[in-house]
Amino acid sequence: MTRLPELTMHHREHGEAPEDRTAILLHGWPQTATCWEELALRLGDEHRLVAPDLRGYGLSDKATSGFDKRRMAQDIVDLMDRLGLETVHLVGHDRGARVAHRLALDHPARLRSLTVLDIAPTLATFQTDLIGGTGFFHWLLHMQPDLPELLTAGLEEQYLRHFFERWTFRRDLIEPKIPEYVRAFRRPGAMRAGFDDYRASRQDLADDEADQQGGRGVTAPTLALWGAEGLVGGAPVLERWRDYVDVAGGTRLEGHALPGCGHFIPEEAPDELAEELRRFWASLGDVPR
Repeated sequence: MTRLPELTMHHREHGEAPEDRTAILLHGWPQTATCWEELALRLGDEHRLVAPDLRGYGLSDKATSGFDKRRMAQDIVDLMDRLGLETVHLVGHDRGARVAHRLALDHPARLRSLTVLDIAPTLATFQTDLIGGTGFFHWLLHMQPDLPELLTAGLEEQYLRHFFERWTFRRDLIEPKIPEYVRAFRRPGAMRAGFDDYRASRQDLADDEADQQGGRGVTAPTLALWGAEGLVGGAPVLERWRDYVDVAGGTRLEGHALPGCGHFIPEEAPDELAEELRRFWASLGDVPR
C-alpha cells in the first residue's frame, strides 16, 4: 500500500529492472490488478512491472470523488513520484486505457510509450455508433445516479458474470479469476466506485473535446491492440486512434486485432500480448540487458 496525496493506493510489483524497462499496467472494469498476473509471468524476468488497483478498485481506497480520468491519471503520476519513476511504458486495458490516454495527454514527459487494449478513444466512442452497440449498453446504465447500485445490490456475482461471459472468447482462461473479482466488488463501496468511474464520463468527454478543439494529441509512441472477438473488434480502431495521436507531428502509431481473443486480452492472450509488448518496447530502444 502506498499513501498518495488523495488516497491510499494498492499496487503489485513484478520483476526488477532499470527505469527504462519499467512499465505501469492499468486494469479495467470489472477487474483489479490481478488481471496482469499471466503477463507478469512472461515479462517479469525482463522488466519491472507495476500494477496498481485504480482509485476505487481492489484494495485501493473507495474514494467518493475524483473519478474523472484527469484525476485518476494524476493518481498514477503521484504513484510514479512515490516510486521514484520519472518515465515509464504505460499499458492500459478497458477503463485503465482511458486513464492511460488522459495521462499521455496531460503528462507527456512521463511516458516512454503508450499501449491501449481493446478500446477506441472515449470521445470517438460517443461520436460514432459504438456507444449504441449492445456491447456498450452498460456504459449508459452505469452513468445513471443510484440506479445501478439498486439493480445490482446482492447480485454482484450474477451481474459481473454477465460481462465476463459475454465479453470473452476464451472463457476457460478467465473463469478461474472470476471469484476473486467478485470478492473485490463485494467490498463496501466497490460497486459504487466502479459506477462512479463511468459517471465521470461527462467530465471526461468535456476534457477530450477541449483537447480535440485545441489540436492536442498523444505524443508518445502508441500501440493499440484489440481482440478480434472483443468489444471493438468490428470497428476501424486504428483509424479512430489516428485522430487522437499526433501522427502529423511524427508520433508513431501502430496496432492490429488479436485473432481468437475477446475483450480481456491480458488473460485471454497473455503470450501474444507479451510478444507484442516485447517487440514494441525493443523497437523503441528498450532492450533487455
